[in-house]
Amino acid sequence: MLRSIAVLVLPQVSPFEFGTICEVFGIDRTAEGLPPFELRVCGPEAGVPIPSTVGCEVVPEYGLEGLRGADLVAVSATRLREFPDDVVDAVREAAASGSTMLGVCSGAFVLGAAGLLDDRPCTAHWMNVDDLRQRFPRARIDPDVLFVDDGDLVTSAGTAAGIDACLHVVRRELGSAAVNVIARRMVVPPQRDGGQRQFVEQPVPHCRADGLAPVLDWVVENLEIEHSVSDLARRARMSDRSFARRFVAETGTTPHRWLTLQRVLRAQRLLEDTDLGIDEVAQRCGFGSGALLRHHFRKVVGVAPADFRRTFATRTALAGS
Repeated sequence: MLRSIAVLVLPQVSPFEFGTICEVFGIDRTAEGLPPFELRVCGPEAGVPIPSTVGCEVVPEYGLEGLRGADLVAVSATRLREFPDDVVDAVREAAASGSTMLGVCSGAFVLGAAGLLDDRPCTAHWMNVDDLRQRFPRARIDPDVLFVDDGDLVTSAGTAAGIDACLHVVRRELGSAAVNVIARRMVVPPQRDGGQRQFVEQPVPHCRADGLAPVLDWVVENLEIEHSVSDLARRARMSDRSFARRFVAETGTTPHRWLTLQRVLRAQRLLEDTDLGIDEVAQRCGFGSGALLRHHFRKVVGVAPADFRRTFATRTALAGS
């Protein structure tokens, strides 16, 4: 049962990630049928202010002793990369005593320093994964996903992904009804799949006015029709080889990859904004079939189109309520 949560804050704490942990676990929702949570805000020393990244301070009520016996120890994001021995020891001891460990964003560095990422799947904010991999080469880091649940170790990407990870822990421990109550109050989706990509790069090529820009603009307006390299080359008044070479030079990717991504991005908008069936969405995006849409959508976004729609339909309903 999830009853006691200890939040570890360290100097250069990020207020947003810290706030998401407090929002999920620190508000009394017993009147709405949820069990009470005991939230302990812990720092290296009780009562000693912890500077944040934005010019304010957090004053922890507990010192490191507050981690002991907590069902969940949540390590908030911090810009620190080196940590005092007593902090590392306290985190290691909490894990050894049976606490579930949650690293939000760069909180993963604290868990790594305690040896808790060794040979374990994990993630962090995409901007931090190279540094995390260099410091902890034994960690099995997935740089793309929102969060990773490895039983007694949960790690998340940054900012909003911290909300997803916290809600996932609630769902895992207390069930869907509990997480729906919290998500409704927060006006967020009750579930985003952990395997969803942290972000989908949308190349917005800086094409010269006399280059490919007019052709690419036309393609984006006509994604539902077939586009071969030869057709696009003729429209650009180039040979196939010159067009392909120029395309890579100006966009950084191949025509096929760029076109597939534009179609996936169109599908995202249609899934969010309409109630069209999957086959109709596929037709309007130029994929031709629902099966082809599902294949490319999952490859780019990381989740199935139906799961993506379910998330954002839930978000809309919550915001409207």
